[in-house]
Amino acid sequence: MTIVIEVTKINGSKVLVNPDLLELVEETPDTVLSFTTGRKIIVKESRQEVKNLVKSYRKDIFAD
Repeated sequence: MTIVIEVTKINGSKVLVNPDLLELVEETPDTVLSFTTGRKIIVKESRQEVKNLVKSYRKDIFAD
């Protein structure tokens, strides 16, 4: 079961994030992920791509 999603930071490094902690996804035009912890990161993926990753994650969770 997947408990994280993989995104690419603006510097090209791949990171794993817990989508349950995502509070806000903004395109400013860069995509900024804001977490419930107050932390923010800028990623290369579009808002729609992040949305699709989270949807896929949720499907995995509820399929089990």
